[in-house]
Order: sequence, then C-alpha cells, then structure tokens
Amino acid sequence: MFGMKVEDFDYPLPEDLIARYPAVPRHSARLMVVRRESGEIEHATFWELPRYLEKGDLLVFNDTKVIPARLYGRKPTGGKVEVVLTDYIKRDLWRALVGGKNIRAGLKIRVGEDFEVEVLEHLGEGRFLVRLHGEDPLALIDRYGHIPIPPYLKRGEEEIDRKYYQTVFAREEGAVAAPTAGLHFSPELLSELEGKGVEKAFLTLHVSYGTFKPMKSERVEDHTVEPEYVRVPPETVRAVLRAKERGKRVIAVGTTVVRALETRPFKAFEGWTDLYIYPGFVFRVVDAMITNFHLPRSSLLVMVCAFGGRELILKAYKEAVRRRYRFYSYGDGMLIL
Repeated sequence: MFGMKVEDFDYPLPEDLIARYPAVPRHSARLMVVRRESGEIEHATFWELPRYLEKGDLLVFNDTKVIPARLYGRKPTGGKVEVVLTDYIKRDLWRALVGGKNIRAGLKIRVGEDFEVEVLEHLGEGRFLVRLHGEDPLALIDRYGHIPIPPYLKRGEEEIDRKYYQTVFAREEGAVAAPTAGLHFSPELLSELEGKGVEKAFLTLHVSYGTFKPMKSERVEDHTVEPEYVRVPPETVRAVLRAKERGKRVIAVGTTVVRALETRPFKAFEGWTDLYIYPGFVFRVVDAMITNFHLPRSSLLVMVCAFGGRELILKAYKEAVRRRYRFYSYGDGMLIL
C-alpha cells in the first residue's frame, strides 16, 4: 500500500455535525456497525452494543485519566503565562506548550502559592520540557488546572466537561485528551455487557498532544507519530490469549488500545510506543474495533482505514454525514467487525 497520499483520506464534513457537547446518557450515542467481510453497514445505538457481541468476547479498554492540563500562571515580572501540559514523562516532568513572551530555560512560572512550573529546555515549535514543583504534582494539577477540551469544540471548558470528557473507568492520571471511544460506556451498559458474559480488560496509554498532530507530509508513509506512554499489564495479556484460545474476539475500544496491543503483540510491557499504523499493516491481536469518527487527513482516520479498508471506511463516513451522525470527541461511534 505504499505511495498512498494523505489527500486520499479526506472527506467533506459540514461544521454543524461536529458534536460540541456529549450525549446524555453516554450510551444513547449512535453506533454505526460496519462489517468488513460483507461491507454491510447497520445503524444502532451504544445501548444495543451487547447484541453484536458474544459470550467470551473480550473488550479491552484504556483506563487513562484526563488531567486538567491547562494551567494559568505568572512570571516573576507579573506577566501572564499559559501552560498546556502535552506529554506525560513522569509525575513531575512533562512536555508542554508555553504561551507568553520571553519564555526561556530557567524561567519559573507561579501557578499557585504551592505550585510552580519550571521551564527546563526549549524543544521547538512553542514546546518546552518543564518540571512541576509542589508536594504532589498531580493533585496540584487537579486543583489549579482546566480541562483542555479540543479546539474544534469552539467553546471554553464547562462543568459538564469535568464529568463527560472522562471515561467512567478512568483511573491512571496522565492523559491530556480522552480516549473518546470509551466515553460511550456507562455503568449501566457495562453491567449489561457483563450480564451477557462479555469479558473486559484494561491497559493504560496516556493520550498526548501528539494525537492531534496534523499530517503535513504528502505521502502517508512519511508521517510519524510522537511517542506515548503505555502499560499493558500481564493480566490483560492473559485475557487476550484466553480469548484467542477459545476462538473469541479481542475488541479494542479505541485507537489507543489498538496501538498499545499491536506494539508488542501478546506481551506485557511498560514504556513508550511510537507505532504508526497505516494501510498495509498486519494486525495480529485486534479482531474488532470500536472508534469515534475522526478528523479528515488524520493519522487516526488512516489507522481505521488500515483496519477496515479505505474504501469501506470512507463509504461509511459518507453515510454518517448523510444520516447526520455526530463527529469527533463528543460524537457518535463505529463498531468495525
């Protein structure tokens, strides 16, 4: 599949189909079901997901937790500075976008009486390596920070975002964007799935600013993705192997889960992944995928096309536009079987 152009992954989207607020309840979002073998497309809701799954199928979720990564502070001179934490390295060490004049290594930005951001190194393109100073950096981020909701929502953070721009199973703090396919799962839906005998497992991939990185190259294969922290625990690998041995499906809830599982197939690990999946990639672990509708010309759309086939996925997107599905982070979803 070499020689594919980024423009081959474009599609027209009316701006009024971009979901600016979440579906309430979560499981009321619409669900498009796409069958790879037959090319059939069905229309349902997330509440109906259990009827497409079988006892023993395994859903794998990303349990990363979005932190309120947008911080407002002041320089020693009193000048205002905005810091958006973009990439988790460890609890007190991050890559960040820093907005303001004369930002340089050694600058200390006061966010609160007990919280300071120190600029360590300029990384280019407005990004810096920063260290967080305070007794418990993650607790301080939670106290002083604001949810960095996606720019295409074209609004500021609201109270609803604290709850709904977070999965109900989020527990490992470190993401700056939500693993959006997981947003559709309510406690009630998880209970219904469990009652049917559908199994679940968890891994962690801290979604970083890189997930929004535009594809600037002309050719698909020339694009690169930035490394993101990932942890696939042994119990999740055992659950995957058990499902495979029983002839059941491993269903990745979101593109982040696909990347994590396919980085080191069938192996537990903790570290970083810069795996870039585009057409021609051979999937070894994932049998089915749940995903939202992604931006045109994005690496996420390219990955979904690698899994479902470009022509079928773009046909499905065209159908989603025609039927007025809601797009992007707070939008509807797709189950690819």
